[in-house]
Amino acid sequence: MNTKLYNRLNQLAENLNRREDCLGLLALGSCADIDRMDEWSDLDFFVIVDKDKQITYLNNLDWLESCAPLAYVFRNTKDGHKIMWEDGIYAEYAVFEYDQMNQIPFSKGQFIFKKMGYPLMDTPKMEYPELSQSIDYAINEVLTNLYVGLSRYHRGETLSAFRLIQVHAIDRILSMNRSSLHKDYDNFSLDRRVEFNHPELISFLKKSHLGYSSILESANVILEYIKTITDLNPMMVHEIERLINLS
Repeated sequence: MNTKLYNRLNQLAENLNRREDCLGLLALGSCADIDRMDEWSDLDFFVIVDKDKQITYLNNLDWLESCAPLAYVFRNTKDGHKIMWEDGIYAEYAVFEYDQMNQIPFSKGQFIFKKMGYPLMDTPKMEYPELSQSIDYAINEVLTNLYVGLSRYHRGETLSAFRLIQVHAIDRILSMNRSSLHKDYDNFSLDRRVEFNHPELISFLKKSHLGYSSILESANVILEYIKTITDLNPMMVHEIERLINLS
């Protein structure tokens, strides 16, 4: 457990709990699971406030500075900030009014405190975005990512090719590997904790993520990998291999 983060989260909860217009502090991510709060974690949380108080908490950050002076503040969304205190603790948070909580998706969290009389839920009512995809859908996305990416590479659009092949195509491979056997997936990100949930993919990932200067080599590794998964459309395979071997 990261004691420094744990203490800061509880200090923040104590300060917010004293405010009549603050209804709860909901810890998210590793903050909601002390066993996962290690030296590389940061603070993720929602502050739930009374009606018409969101703007007050977003514009006046004294509730944060009551813990320690702020060294960095970035308003990254309309609802929250990314911050760093002067003691080096980093946090990402959002502020929501009580009646907004039913309108946003979020990973299941844990309340550090919540006021009596408000039926605040630590599980969202909004559905998570669907990240899992069928093998058929994902494989066909990979094929088209490879084809279009290689075409752009030969046109001279190397960055676009890199993203299509080593980012988007890999994302599709990750999407078809998500399984109900694993309970600790990130509901908003395909790449979180892949190494723990799917160690069998590490060798493939090392071979396929070769960087901006190795587009053709990466494309070939990905193509050969998906050949082991299912039968591929012969025409698409032929055209992708032609582009890989095009001098």
